[in-house]
Amino acid sequence: MRVLTVSVLALSAALIAAAPVCAKDITVQMKNQGAGGMMVFEPAFVQAAVGDKIHFMPSDMGHNAEPIPGMMPDGVTEPAGAMNKEYVLTVSKPGLYGIKCKPHYSMGMVALVKAGKGAAPNAAAAAAVSLAPLAKKRMEPMLAAAK
Repeated sequence: MRVLTVSVLALSAALIAAAPVCAKDITVQMKNQGAGGMMVFEPAFVQAAVGDKIHFMPSDMGHNAEPIPGMMPDGVTEPAGAMNKEYVLTVSKPGLYGIKCKPHYSMGMVALVKAGKGAAPNAAAAAAVSLAPLAKKRMEPMLAAAK
């Protein structure tokens, strides 16, 4: 009887340890006008955990969401989102994920997702990416907040 009890306890502990962590769904709006000005993602900076899904939703027409080249964790590749459609970014690794709206990138429409706690492994690479002037102006405080 004692062996059975120990086995049941061991099996229960193993199942609990193997249970998936509850991932969150986070919504980011793509807007023509928001608290941060014209052509913005709200929120523009998102703190996430690995496994979370970030839903970029077009609340106004004429937007998409897509990765900024060089601003993704090593080994992560994401396709560009379609115009006027929801774009879902599943956070697969710790690090920084730079996002832009292609039609409004030159107007500074960028967002940053930080996955994980502590320093992002790709922080230096993300900070070194050359951005359009208005995109850089909006991205710099987000990069500072991600430290």
